[in-house]
Amino acid sequence: MTEASQLISAIKRQLKVQGRTYKDVASALGLSEPSVKRLFASKRLTLERLAQLSAFLGFTLLELAQEAESTSPQIRMLTVEQEAELVSDTALLLVAVCALNHWSMAEILEVYALSETTCLKYLLQLDRLRLIALLPGNRIRLAVARDFDWHPDGPIRRYFREQCQGDFLNSPFQGATESMAFVNGMLSGPALLELQRELARLRRKFSELHEESVKLPLNQRFGTGLLLAIRGWAPTAWNRLRRS
Repeated sequence: MTEASQLISAIKRQLKVQGRTYKDVASALGLSEPSVKRLFASKRLTLERLAQLSAFLGFTLLELAQEAESTSPQIRMLTVEQEAELVSDTALLLVAVCALNHWSMAEILEVYALSETTCLKYLLQLDRLRLIALLPGNRIRLAVARDFDWHPDGPIRRYFREQCQGDFLNSPFQGATESMAFVNGMLSGPALLELQRELARLRRKFSELHEESVKLPLNQRFGTGLLLAIRGWAPTAWNRLRRS
């Protein structure tokens, strides 16, 4: 990839992270939206244009170049020890979840009763854990891959089962944006595999919609939980009646 392509990719990435559009860029640069699209497509940005775009995104030219040169591999999973560190402090886990959901530091401070010093301490801790990269101006850049996940039986999953699962399920699920269904039946091996593939597709769709929603302001995004579970199962009371 050429240096120009790297810079343009970095600019586009930051536009997405900050929820900005080509229309916003056009307004800031005094251009039409089609002109902005042609400018990016041509990959011919003058130093003056780069400076304007950097300022628009809240970067200096040097910071934008550093952002473009960032080639740190994105992590797909923390170590068990790192997960344990997250769950050891409720406020740290809160800030981590906010960061993973593309909240800015200002948005975290606006919603939660944390001091700026405390929030910054946690963000630096997340930077050390390599969940995020904390940029100048306390901007947050995620350092995790899109398919990032927690250990199947690690501290985060156990925390959810022990601290959150009951709270999540303690609802009649009758609201306009709520839904719960439970079905039971007997499936063949191939049918189970097909159902597993459908669940995997649904999870990918959830991730895609999450990425699309990042472009919207925080007050137009809502914390949403989706629990997917499947296993061979019968009620314990029934199993007690089975012949040995």
